[in-house]
Amino acid sequence: MYFEFVNSAKLLSGDYALENIAPELALLGSKRPIILTDEILVKIGTLKILEGALAKGDLKVSSVYSSIPLDSSIEVVNEISKEYRRVNADGIIALGGGSVIDTAKGLRMLISQGGKDIMSYVGCEMMERGQNVPFVAIPTTSGTGSEATAVAVIKNEERKVKLEFISPFLLPDIAVLDVRVLESMPSRITALTGLDALTHAIEAYSCLQKNPISRIYSTIAIKLIMENLLQAINKPKDKTARLNMAIASYAAGASFSNSMVGIVHAIGHSVGGVCSVAHGEAMTILLTECMRYNKEKAKKDYAELLLYLAGAEKYASTKEEDRAEEAIRTVENFIKEVKKVAPIATRLSERGVKRSDFAEIANKAIDDGALIVNPRSADLDDILKILDSVY
Repeated sequence: MYFEFVNSAKLLSGDYALENIAPELALLGSKRPIILTDEILVKIGTLKILEGALAKGDLKVSSVYSSIPLDSSIEVVNEISKEYRRVNADGIIALGGGSVIDTAKGLRMLISQGGKDIMSYVGCEMMERGQNVPFVAIPTTSGTGSEATAVAVIKNEERKVKLEFISPFLLPDIAVLDVRVLESMPSRITALTGLDALTHAIEAYSCLQKNPISRIYSTIAIKLIMENLLQAINKPKDKTARLNMAIASYAAGASFSNSMVGIVHAIGHSVGGVCSVAHGEAMTILLTECMRYNKEKAKKDYAELLLYLAGAEKYASTKEEDRAEEAIRTVENFIKEVKKVAPIATRLSERGVKRSDFAEIANKAIDDGALIVNPRSADLDDILKILDSVY
């Protein structure tokens, strides 16, 4: 068995993690970084928390770009590259969720390669490192794991498709987990990002490209999510639950970055691209039905995951042949418990998806790279049946 595992980002986690950014960037040679964030984080004061921490380290910020949409886009990445060059920035700090961090990854790619249009690098998974662009990722949600992945998902608005850019050089130099930028997450976002991380971990554990190291990260993530997500929703100021969810998201991200995901993401990317359904919500809606679809090929993997999903007592008391189905039921029941305390959708119809959208969704999903490593192959009819079952 041959596999590769890359997790090169230095992790700063816990109390005063933000205050350690300035000296770390100095070591990387950055004195004038640009900050990427979004308008909501500016409005609620999260950006000020970061700026205060950077000021303590005498770090001067060259510019702040906060007009990043919910889905990172080709046009925005290209626009920010012009601002980066205009202010002569020498590094990137991304403060936000997956869209902000993926935008930063796209920017780093563009600047490091000396390009002007990120579309020039679609499919270029073997690009060289290029110019040094120090990059710090500070997630404000606990789900995408983008701070630990070598993948950037950036939307092409014209084609209504989310493009995946993959390269080890997309990984941040530094990932920062600090509860001060996580506490303001609303219950809905906490729920959806947590379930997104759960999906990452489960798919990474069971996909064809899984490996022993990625599976260790997956099991850590699953255990932490099952133990902490409801607490983080119900008691958002619980620092332990918040930090544990951030660690879970990071671990799940490192796992799937090295093993890939599967059919949940293949269909979910298309649902998001065609119908603008939030990524975490698409994962929530599709997860258990896709697990049932995969069960005939992933039965052993799902059976093993019951230990981390439900604990040792449940695992031991369940017959070996029943453990895979019990794992799926455990996830199903967990999502139901989350829905009781957070306003999330569990059916496509709840988010305005129409049956008339199914053909376009399925046609885009069949071409998604995540489907290649799914444990069970799928054709258009299979995807249409899954969509119908979660409608």
